[in-house]
Amino acid sequence: MPDTSSFSGLRVAAFESRRAAEMTRLIERLAGDPFVSPSMREVAVDEDRPVIDFANRLITGQVDVVIFLTGVGTRLLVDRIERHVNRQHFLDTLSDIQTVARSPKPAAALKELGITPNVRVPEPNTWREILAAIDQQFPVSNLVVAIQEYGIPDVSLTAGLEARGASVESVPIYRWDLPEDIAPLEANIRRIVNGEIDVLLFTAAQQVVHLLQVANQLDLETELRKSLRRVVIASIGPTTSQRLRESALAIDLESSYGKMGHLVRETAQQATQLVQRKIAVDARLASSTAMEINNQNAAWYDSPFMRACRREEVPYTPIWLMRQAGRYMAEYRAVREKTTFLELCKNPQLCSEVMCTAVERLGVDAAIIFSDLLPILEPMGLDLEFVAGDGPKIGNPVREAADVHRIVALENVDALHFVVETVAHTRNDLPESIPLIGFAGAPFTLASYAIEGGSSRSFLHTKTLMYREPSAWHDLMQRLSHSIVLYLNAQIAAGAQAVQLFDSWVGCLGPEDYRRYVLPHVQQIANQLTPGAPLIHFGTGNPTLLPLMAEAGGDVIGVDWRIGLDEAWQTLGHDRAVQGNLDPLTLLADRETIADRATQVLDTAAGRPGHIFNLGHGVLQQTPVENVRYLVDFVHEKSAR
Repeated sequence: MPDTSSFSGLRVAAFESRRAAEMTRLIERLAGDPFVSPSMREVAVDEDRPVIDFANRLITGQVDVVIFLTGVGTRLLVDRIERHVNRQHFLDTLSDIQTVARSPKPAAALKELGITPNVRVPEPNTWREILAAIDQQFPVSNLVVAIQEYGIPDVSLTAGLEARGASVESVPIYRWDLPEDIAPLEANIRRIVNGEIDVLLFTAAQQVVHLLQVANQLDLETELRKSLRRVVIASIGPTTSQRLRESALAIDLESSYGKMGHLVRETAQQATQLVQRKIAVDARLASSTAMEINNQNAAWYDSPFMRACRREEVPYTPIWLMRQAGRYMAEYRAVREKTTFLELCKNPQLCSEVMCTAVERLGVDAAIIFSDLLPILEPMGLDLEFVAGDGPKIGNPVREAADVHRIVALENVDALHFVVETVAHTRNDLPESIPLIGFAGAPFTLASYAIEGGSSRSFLHTKTLMYREPSAWHDLMQRLSHSIVLYLNAQIAAGAQAVQLFDSWVGCLGPEDYRRYVLPHVQQIANQLTPGAPLIHFGTGNPTLLPLMAEAGGDVIGVDWRIGLDEAWQTLGHDRAVQGNLDPLTLLADRETIADRATQVLDTAAGRPGHIFNLGHGVLQQTPVENVRYLVDFVHEKSAR
């Protein structure tokens, strides 16, 4: 059994420069095999003129606020200024204006100079905390704000200040450059490419830049990126994490405290488990190939459900139900009493048990994995929780255009390994003749959750961002679409025979808005899914969107009860299969009514190949299980050819 408090012999690479020896000792102390290669050095900006101009403007009252980002930069700034300007005069003037210390290090440097900063920024000390701390202390509208740069300009901080009406100027003190000897960094890149590194530790954002820069110089960037998918990547904090995400590198662990020692210790505690998880996910996905989906010898291939997806003749109309495993079932409630909803979603064995129980009890023709639309948002940078009585809540919603930059497009499904395992477990536990459906939220519905922070009636924040910041909106939708493709294809590789895209909230849009703001992104998803796995495209709330949904893509289009199935099919075109469309509330009625309404749906389908019977939305909690079973049996008997 590996020691969970140590690296247990894992090969650990790091890119620390000034504290390389200390980093090596920390890794060795925790039973890791260290490979520490310095990746950056501080180089003073040669030109003194910008610093002199800044000092003179400050002394003459032309600067209102100074933000100090680093301790080293604070000291260098004063050292360079005193060569040309009276030091004490500068410090006295600085004491009279607003000063901001990003972290304890610049605060300590200012204290050495006899200055107490007006604003101390709380952890994790990113540009977001800087702006929030300033907002609490004073408005910056119409003020001149100087930023002591460190290495590179902080574009997000500058943009945030300018959005608040400030005039921003940068004061460059030093810049980052590669080490004079880059041979150790080159050696580490080759180790990563050759599969000789298990864990990477990043302690600064610029390390990411230089790693990729040197890899590019070696003509190894493509191979490096491919190899990094198999390596555990740990980040010291939000600023470094943001740079990793902007560089399309997936983060497996972010330190809870922005100190090097904490990063190493926390990574050591989790590294073995994370490495094993990566191996397991890779093995799971490698064990299935895209060819499996076209395996005509598989028992599920000629099932009524799959034949209907392909618009082929069937012995009877297949039926499955959205939310067919849920709170209306006593078996499900018994499981839920022992765990939270999110914990259940992350337990593949229980998810499989819940769905397989429902399939057996109801006699439906397809299973859908037990999961939720929203767990995909967690590894994308959103804080998700399910609140009893209130449903899902996002703790850090996207409200401004600048917020979109913190939403991370997935580059692998490691963080969603439990869904991959749920697919594999459920496929293994189901009868071979029952097809399994994977699913994801559609980009508009996921974007709305991310922006609103929970459920909404008016979609005020969603439409405000969409209309006022169309560029940011499409950026967000693109990040979601990219992630959804990766997610659904992983489910197909793990054993799903079909996938459904749930656009539960898209009905709040009119046709023109759908075409402009949604359709291109759904098309991207439909075009990039694994060939051979049918896509069910389901939206609800607005039948006028059906032609556009068909244009966006889908082998099967889900239809709700707000339009007759015959009219919907005519609108869509008979080159598509359709799914639907009984009102879920019908299942609360007596059996005569259920039979009558189900007959209407079947009659309007008129036996045309390509109809999958379903509800227009999910089974309601108050629904009697016996009514659901009755519906399934009735559809099978009534539609028998």
